[in-house]
Amino acid sequence: MKTKRMFAAFCGCCLAVAMQAQQARYELVWEDNFNGPTFDEQYWSKIPRGVVDWNRHMSDADFLYEVKDGNLVLRGMVNDGKVPQDTARYITGGLYTKGKFNIGYGKVEICAKLGRAQGAWPAFWMLPEKGEWPKGGEIDIMEHLSHDTIAYQTVHSYYTYVLKQENNPPHGGIGPIDRDGYNTYTVEILPDSLVFSINGQKTLAYPRIETDKPGQYPFGTPYYLLVDMQIEGSWVGKAKPEELPVELQVDWIKVYKLDE
Repeated sequence: MKTKRMFAAFCGCCLAVAMQAQQARYELVWEDNFNGPTFDEQYWSKIPRGVVDWNRHMSDADFLYEVKDGNLVLRGMVNDGKVPQDTARYITGGLYTKGKFNIGYGKVEICAKLGRAQGAWPAFWMLPEKGEWPKGGEIDIMEHLSHDTIAYQTVHSYYTYVLKQENNPPHGGIGPIDRDGYNTYTVEILPDSLVFSINGQKTLAYPRIETDKPGQYPFGTPYYLLVDMQIEGSWVGKAKPEELPVELQVDWIKVYKLDE
């Protein structure tokens, strides 16, 4: 009975959060429809290579980036001599708005078509301009693995990652996608909750809660946006070179600020 009461209370909390998100009012502050000859460097920079799973294959090779037919195209491929001076087996393209554009409370919508390949791991996500990971938090608007028919939307923080509080409240959701078409991925960043959806269908409401544990809700500070193709990693597993290259096609991005 206690478990049922707790579940009912949690469901009620999620419903209240969803209703608050529906009542929120937003003002469009930036959109990119990728209609120019290349990506707009006023807002975007190529993501540099790093040493962790998501950025260990990033490359600034121009052929990994293209604006074509109103889409931003980011590619991942085998480096079979394409960049001779690069020893990485795979190379991928990714952009971010770090230091150029950010949003606090508001809403982000991204319409995109995801390429499919074993070991492909495209993602749309957000990180804080200031603050070390994971204390500053992380908002994963979309992650897709290999040939999955679903996409993942997840919240990370000191509370979820270090303290392992992943289910109080649940910090991740999934939703079905059209693997061969365009889908719209959304996050609403509110003072009391993060609300995620795919094609208008809510997948996760992550509320701010009362707790004596630190770092549960670090969201609302300026965050920048990352859009990238990734290959391999401890989560997605090994790639099959014969299924590459793979492309991520972004049709448009819209960012709104919250009217308070």
